[in-house]
Amino acid sequence: MAGAGPVLILGGSGFLGAHLVAEALARFAGRRTVVSASRDPGAAPAPGVAADAFQARRVDALAAGELEAALEDLAPAGIVLATALSRVGDCERYPGLARELNVRLPERVAGWCAARGRRLVHVSTDLVFGGVPPAGERYSEDDPPSPVHVYGETKAAGEALALERGATVCRLPLLFGDSGGRGLGASDQVAAAVARGDRPTLFTDEWRTPLDVGDAARAVLELLELPFAGRLHVAGPERIDRHALGRLVLAANGLPADGVDAGTRADLGLEASRPADVSLDASRARALLSTPLRSPADALRARSA
Repeated sequence: MAGAGPVLILGGSGFLGAHLVAEALARFAGRRTVVSASRDPGAAPAPGVAADAFQARRVDALAAGELEAALEDLAPAGIVLATALSRVGDCERYPGLARELNVRLPERVAGWCAARGRRLVHVSTDLVFGGVPPAGERYSEDDPPSPVHVYGETKAAGEALALERGATVCRLPLLFGDSGGRGLGASDQVAAAVARGDRPTLFTDEWRTPLDVGDAARAVLELLELPFAGRLHVAGPERIDRHALGRLVLAANGLPADGVDAGTRADLGLEASRPADVSLDASRARALLSTPLRSPADALRARSA
């Protein structure tokens, strides 16, 4: 990374963002300041991270000129862009907002970085796929996007604009892990629901390559320091359906594994709006990165040990 500026995490109060802040503090200790910027940047540090361990900056990306003013003031050496409108339903209801946050924002940040020679890793998603099967067993970086909803469409468009401006795009899969009691991510949502007596229905016909959120954060920050250009799939090694993942999560949390019901997308009329399989081929990432990309069973076992 060029310059002596800080590492800036845009979207640092989200599920992934909080872990990016925590991992950046560990990775860049004594070398660079870590800044978390979002509309509520200091609200939710990752578990074990003091709220005053990093610099919190309130930035509303939708307010005219506010983001650019913050970038000029902070002059970061490297940026991870983890801000997005990421709930599929919200993107369908508010497509204009989805375009602002998922398309226009990456374009703005990548443009700023390109003009100043700064490093940007833009976080994207496996849900840019699903409409057309992959050329191989799983989607590789060479497969063209084939989204089935507004979220996937806008993330694919944002990727393209960021890449045109020299950014690195890191596609992540379904993430699970510790959300600090906020009930976020694929594991804590399920565990919290079962703990309060609910029986969520998880699909047996929806396949992903899930990854522990801490592994994802470490990989993204490693990528920030590497001279890698283009798209990279950072995902777990195991292709697994949502129901099987839920059972693993419950067992790791000391809850009954049969606390979730099995269902299909067709049962709930969601076949058109939820892709069946967006499993990612992360072989390039495993060859490039030193960060282990663990299976759900291994990551959950380590967490509960």
